[in-house]
Amino acid sequence: MKKALICGISGQDGAYLAKLLLAKGYEVYGTSRDAQVTSFSNLIKLGIKDRVKLLSMSLTDFRSVIQAIKQTNPDEIYNLAGQTSVGLSFEQPVETLESITVGTLNLLESIRFMNNEIKFYNACSSECFGNTYSPATEATAFNPRSPYAAAKAAAFWITSNYREAYKIFACSGILFNHESPLRPERFVTQKIISAAIRIANGSKEKLNLGNLDVIRDWGWAPEYVESIYLMMQNNTPEDFVIATGESHSLKEYVSLVFSELNLNWEDNCSIDNSLIRPADLMISAGNPAKAANILNWKAKFKMHESIKQMIQAKLNNM
Repeated sequence: MKKALICGISGQDGAYLAKLLLAKGYEVYGTSRDAQVTSFSNLIKLGIKDRVKLLSMSLTDFRSVIQAIKQTNPDEIYNLAGQTSVGLSFEQPVETLESITVGTLNLLESIRFMNNEIKFYNACSSECFGNTYSPATEATAFNPRSPYAAAKAAAFWITSNYREAYKIFACSGILFNHESPLRPERFVTQKIISAAIRIANGSKEKLNLGNLDVIRDWGWAPEYVESIYLMMQNNTPEDFVIATGESHSLKEYVSLVFSELNLNWEDNCSIDNSLIRPADLMISAGNPAKAANILNWKAKFKMHESIKQMIQAKLNNM
């Protein structure tokens, strides 16, 4: 039985990845800063909390990381932890940089010291590319435009360096936006869907949004974690862009959500300039051809399908 250590198991991707690995027969360990007080609500929603072994670990504390790896002795480590909000990174840049870059470095140093045979996955982000006026590939240069993106770019290069310098199986998945019912409402997609459903049920509120002209590639999180697993089973450690290959404006996203509920979005939304970030990407587009060719992975759920899934999940839980 393989053993996997998932750092950041309480988040969207961590929870879905845990479910996938359990289904494949893994013994799954998961960490949070304080496992005694963390609710692990996403694991509960997926019905797997009692099947995962949970422990406390601080990624920015090297001793804590060493202890967790020694305790679990994993075959694979998935680093999905750290501050995950682009918007919040402008308010908490130091926390963002430390949790992502120092955390990644501590994990890789621990592997180097303890067991070079452990495979390592680093969660990178399409935000590293900046504006992608032509779909980004693994060869596209990074141009980060937020503290979050800068931290993720640094973690990517740290991972690449340890792969080359110490022959560690270390890879990064450069994932474009991917959504699910497990997203908290600070993420705009969940905010839109939750508000639209409340309005459809009679709420008189207006949905406040920022720049509706931004363009993103939106995918479906449960199938994106499949690509993460496949990267770690590849014969060689390589980095992959993961995307649907289709990009749409936020205005299109909002329009589709409201139309699914038989509503006109223009009657129920307003623009709030305070929600516009200090710097933001106007267009984010990815080319997942390498993942299709090498991993045989291709997104089945595009934006419209993921919207339908999220709305239905929300309605079923009401």
